[in-house]
Amino acid sequence: MNELIAYFESIPSSHRAAILAGGIAFFWILESAVPFFKFRYNKWQHAGINLFFTLTTIIINFLLAFILLFTADWVTTHHFGLLQWLPKMPMVLYTVSGLLLLDLIGAYAAHYFEHRWYLLWRFHLIHHTDTYIDTTSGNRHHPGESVIRFAFTTIGVLLVGCPMWMVFLYQTLSVVFTQFNHANICLPKKLDKILSFFIVSPDMHKIHHHYQLPYTDSNYGNIFSIWDRIFGTFSYMEREQLIYGVDTHMDPKENNALGNLLKIPFQPIRKPSQE
Repeated sequence: MNELIAYFESIPSSHRAAILAGGIAFFWILESAVPFFKFRYNKWQHAGINLFFTLTTIIINFLLAFILLFTADWVTTHHFGLLQWLPKMPMVLYTVSGLLLLDLIGAYAAHYFEHRWYLLWRFHLIHHTDTYIDTTSGNRHHPGESVIRFAFTTIGVLLVGCPMWMVFLYQTLSVVFTQFNHANICLPKKLDKILSFFIVSPDMHKIHHHYQLPYTDSNYGNIFSIWDRIFGTFSYMEREQLIYGVDTHMDPKENNALGNLLKIPFQPIRKPSQE
C-alpha cells in the first residue's frame, strides 16, 4: 500500500497520458472483437470529434490543476474534511472510504445536478447527443462541462479532505472506468449484472445513454454503483431495447458535427419527450 501511495504522490504526467491513451487503444481493439452494437459509422470521424473534446478537457484540467493542488495541500495541512475528522483506520479502508466519497461528490453529485439544472444541462447535453457510444464517448465533454466537473472535483477534495495522491488515484481509476463502461463491448449478461452491484458496468451505464426519459435521468454513477442504489436513481432495461442519443438532437447534422456541438449550450432548450 505504501508503494501505491508513493507512486501516486509523484505520478509523472507521461504515465497519466499513457493510461489515457492506452485505455482508449485497448478498448478500441476490444470493441472490434466483442462489439455490443455493430455500428455502421465512420469510426475515425466519430473518434475525431470525441478526441477533440478529450483534448480540450486535458487542457482545461492542466490549466486549473494548481487549484486542485492548493486545495489538497490546504486540507491536509489544516486537517479539514471528512477523512481528516475520522478516527485512525487501516490504510486500505481509509483509501476506499476516500475514493467512495470523492466519487459521490466529484462524479455522482456533479452528474446528478447536470441533469437537474438547465444551465448545467446545456453543457452536459453534448455528451448525450452521441448516437454511437464507444470508448471515445467517455470524454465527450463540452469545454464548459469540463470546467463544471473540475469545480465539483475541487469541492469534493475540499469536503472529503483528500491528500493529492488519493486525488491522482481517483482520477486514474475514473479514466479507466469511464473508458470501460462506455466501450462498445458485450459482456455476458450475468457477469454484467453481478458487476453492477459493485461498480458501474457497461450495461448499467449504457441505460443512461438511452435516448428518452426516464432512463436518461438514471444511473449517474462513475466508478461505484452504490450511490445510484442508495439514492434511488438506479434503473434497468434490456440491452436489446437501447437506442443511443437524446431525443431532442437525433439529427446527425446536429449530433455529429463539431461546430454545432460547440454551439448547443447557447441554443434554445428543447423539451424532451417521456417514454
